[in-house]
This record gives sequence, C-alpha cells and structure tokens, in this order.
Amino acid sequence: MGKKIIKTDKAPLPVGAYNQGVVANGLIFTAGQIAIDPSTGKLIEGSFKDRVNQVFDNLENILQAAESDMTNVVKFTVFLTNLKNYVDVNEVFNSRLDEAISPARSLVEVSALPVGTDVEIECVAIVNE
Repeated sequence: MGKKIIKTDKAPLPVGAYNQGVVANGLIFTAGQIAIDPSTGKLIEGSFKDRVNQVFDNLENILQAAESDMTNVVKFTVFLTNLKNYVDVNEVFNSRLDEAISPARSLVEVSALPVGTDVEIECVAIVNE
C-alpha cells in the first residue's frame, strides 16, 4: 500500500520540503501546525488560547481533507516554548475534545518554534474508509 499526500488551502501551506499530511496504512500523520491563518499566511494575533484554537482549526481542516476528523485522532504531540502554558493547553483540549474519546498525548517544552510562535501541535489519526 502506498502513501497519499494531503494538501488543502484551508490550512497553512508548507514552506519547505514537507506536506500538511500523509496518509499511509489507514492513518494520517499531520505536519506540526502553528497558529497561522491560512487565508493570510500570517501568525494570528490574540491570546495563547486563541493560538491553540487556530492550531486545532488547521489540524481539523487537514484531517477533513484526508477524510478523517478529531474523533479519529489516536495521538497528539504538543510543543510549547513555555510549560507555564500547560493549563491553557488543557483547557482548549478539554473544550474541543470529548473526554471519552481523548487520544494519547505528549507535551514537551522546546527552546523555539517557527516564526516565533509558542505552540505547535501534530497528530496521528485513523482515516475513515
């Protein structure tokens, strides 16, 4: 079984040698998403929670392009430049995901992220067949 490249204009376009998502063996693997508004190509302004919500919007649009959705996510990986934002991340996750279907998650602090943002999230999800 091969792989299928996922591309949508409803999420930020890649700026390097990578794709928004790749489907292989019934799973979609997304690239890490930051809080870029796909319509402007710029990092959104607002609060930290606003940025996390924009990241979720970008991930949801990539998943939809792959015929999947947030209910099918099996793993999130969250990168933060400051672990003090952990509580805010949890609040957004809790508001956007049903606890009964919450996937596995890793959260790590990193020294820097692209374009000076403070949060990046990637996920792996099952593709609807």
